[in-house]
Amino acid sequence: MTEKVENSNDIKFVLKDSWSIRPCSVYKDEYDDCTSIKARFHQYFIHGESIDCTQWHNDFRNCVQYEESKGNDLTAGQAVINSEEERRLIRFKGHYGNTVWKKRKHPPEDWSKPLPDWLEKRYENSYLSLKMETESKIPQLEDEKQYCLIM
Repeated sequence: MTEKVENSNDIKFVLKDSWSIRPCSVYKDEYDDCTSIKARFHQYFIHGESIDCTQWHNDFRNCVQYEESKGNDLTAGQAVINSEEERRLIRFKGHYGNTVWKKRKHPPEDWSKPLPDWLEKRYENSYLSLKMETESKIPQLEDEKQYCLIM
């Protein structure tokens, strides 16, 4: 879970997924939002009860601890990373659990074929076609070169 980085005389361990740690203020804002009266009302309306917001608070504390140690407190950083990974798995649970649709690895062969005639005719006088027409009438200066001069 950690990678060893060596700089001349320094040896520092870096967490593998440290990119997933958000700024600490985000965790504080999420906790404050989760515990606000408006959010509590919404939680009660949707779920019938209040949601437990302690994970946001724990993430905030671990994030602050990790940043104050300048990345040396690996357990606090790893706790935040684990929490983010769990949150991501819960968010994509429906996506990964979907067995109705077949997932593609590449687009269909005929994805760029022209539209049928009836659809072309339908969108003949649409706003988009009129806008494209006016844009095509504006002369494009392709020969003009632009230079950036730094003095």
